[in-house]
Amino acid sequence: MRSPSYNHHVTAFLLLLLPHLFHGVGGDWTGDYSKLSGIIIPGLASTQLRAWSILDCPYSPLDFNPLDLVWLDSTRMLSAVNCWLKCMLLDPYNQTDHPDCKSRPDSGLSAITELDPGYITGPLSSVWKEWLKWCVEFGIEANAIIAVPYDWRLSPSKLEERDLYFHKLKLTFETALKLRGGPSLVFAHSLGNHVFRYFLEWLKLEIAPKHYIQWLDEHIHAYFAVGAPLLGTVEAVKGTLSGLTFGLPISEGTSRLMVNSFASTLWMLPFSKYCRADNTCWKHFSADVRDKSDHHNYHCDEREFHFNFSGWPTNIINIEIPSIPGFGAYPSVTEVAEGNLSSIECGLPTQLSFSGCEISDGTFFKAIEDYDPDMKRVLHQLKKLYHDDPVLNPLSPWDRPPLKNIFCIYGTDLKTEVGYYFAPSGKPYPDNWIITDVIYELEGSLFSRSGNLVDGNAGASSGDETVPYHSLSYCKNWLGPKVNITRAPQSEHDGSDVQVELNVEHHHEEDILPNMTRLPRVKYITFYEDSESIPGKRTAVWEIDKANHRNIVRSPVVMRELWLEMWHDIHPDAKSKFVTKAKRGPLRDEDCYWDYGKARCAWAEHCEYRYLFGDVHLGQSCTSTEPFRSLADIFENWRHIPLTVEQFPFVSSKVETASQIFKLLDDFVGRNLTRCLSFVCSRFLQLEDSTAVSDLLAAQPSQTVSRCILLFYG
Repeated sequence: MRSPSYNHHVTAFLLLLLPHLFHGVGGDWTGDYSKLSGIIIPGLASTQLRAWSILDCPYSPLDFNPLDLVWLDSTRMLSAVNCWLKCMLLDPYNQTDHPDCKSRPDSGLSAITELDPGYITGPLSSVWKEWLKWCVEFGIEANAIIAVPYDWRLSPSKLEERDLYFHKLKLTFETALKLRGGPSLVFAHSLGNHVFRYFLEWLKLEIAPKHYIQWLDEHIHAYFAVGAPLLGTVEAVKGTLSGLTFGLPISEGTSRLMVNSFASTLWMLPFSKYCRADNTCWKHFSADVRDKSDHHNYHCDEREFHFNFSGWPTNIINIEIPSIPGFGAYPSVTEVAEGNLSSIECGLPTQLSFSGCEISDGTFFKAIEDYDPDMKRVLHQLKKLYHDDPVLNPLSPWDRPPLKNIFCIYGTDLKTEVGYYFAPSGKPYPDNWIITDVIYELEGSLFSRSGNLVDGNAGASSGDETVPYHSLSYCKNWLGPKVNITRAPQSEHDGSDVQVELNVEHHHEEDILPNMTRLPRVKYITFYEDSESIPGKRTAVWEIDKANHRNIVRSPVVMRELWLEMWHDIHPDAKSKFVTKAKRGPLRDEDCYWDYGKARCAWAEHCEYRYLFGDVHLGQSCTSTEPFRSLADIFENWRHIPLTVEQFPFVSSKVETASQIFKLLDDFVGRNLTRCLSFVCSRFLQLEDSTAVSDLLAAQPSQTVSRCILLFYG
């Protein structure tokens, strides 16, 4: 392992110090980076669950005791799967715990970093760990990052009823404001975006209407929606019929029993962007069988009936159901054969197709209710916990939240499931359905599992392997009437391959297609940013090539852009609404690599070859020489801000602009930086002479800077 160099300690110290130096330039919290907090809302299955029971497991040496890890403990799952299931399952009707075992979500950052800690299982189950490492590396305070884990098995109303989750979330925002003096940045991933949406609607009932917007402005500076399934995901339907294993070594039947006991599965159902919660989309039933007592139906505009597939690329579900009356839910091959003896034509199965609207309003589940015992439970959950929710029916399109800054971030151009063909398997429940075919989207085309092209409304791109592009890109509707589009390589670049289109017309509910080129084997990130927007509001959409749904929260590209955008936001006199994309240089040692073609470290102006004991390849010996310079290059709009001597009393009175400050920082081991650190450290180490600090910096740079940082924030 490489030991940190003097430059990295200096850089970390300066990153912590600069916001305090600029405090007062803007006169508000935006000039003080230390006042911001980050609140993380994890996604589905991304929070650890721990036992809150004592459960003896027969035929296994591993019993469950209070605070034992349940989700995810792969050892217990493999050795005592029946015991483990008892701790995971919920009652499908009232969402209470199993009589023998109950589980509750863990708390704190450790609950979302690694689900199954261990030498082998840890990296495989890592979620937010890399994200937190970035925060630590760039000097973010420990109390500035707050995780808000939740029991991801529950519906939103049950989260509040059992755990008071949304009351606690409100208190978390208010505590962060009181503790640090500024608003929070919300980072939500996957299902966490639905949780945050429900919180915003719940908040309307808790706060007087005239104070609602004021509360949001005071407590939330920006919302980063990462991998948000804004119109649901088709995998949720697959989970209700055949189960979701989450990559675990369990059977699909076992996973179906587990998943269908969670009401949260229905929270991710796909729905139509053309329908609101007023009227149903019945197609397969006559009027006399509809439930007229259901007042929480869907109202669809004309486009739902004029366009196919509810705006999705294809019908989401195509299912064969037996047409022989009197049989059980899962007729065997023998029963079907006997039925065909009397009427071959009547014995043929019927194939029905269902769109997003017909899934979210329950039409699909009603159609197969006689053939699957789970459907009564699914319909009960759907009506009670979603359609009749007093706060919000989340299975309806989401208008732009009334927040000041919104960044919608997702991956594209990966093979993603968008439709299924199901048929009876002839086996008993829970293995009674089999997937006969899958429809995928990939880079603007639709094809089946066998590779045949499929007709439909393919989008301009494809999704992130889990959520289809149609659902991810719905946040483009939140952009203003004119949009600036920038496409840049994901890797570090000098700006030569950056493409820009300004003031592109944007029509509501129409995708924005940039007229830009792509080089082969180059991964790009495409930025869609408001050119004209609602006054006081900003919206941006980032499409990241080949970014996987689960791994996007640990993508170095996402971390880099988030970091730079936050640094751009801390200064109120920034001339541009968004950080420039003109150039991206290395920020960390990990960004430096060996260029075998030139036989040197790439980015020679930023990286140098410095071998340390333990380096096993050339790239590992390439380290950043000036990790702060690339930040200075980004913020050109800071360079001519007038500064006073009082803000920088440790440098000469001749310094008048930020540009000169950056010039002083250019030489990290030079006299000016030593003077800067010596002055500041002498204040916090309470030394009489700044020369003594210079001697300490020369002899023990790491320890001295660390002590300065601790005392600076102590």
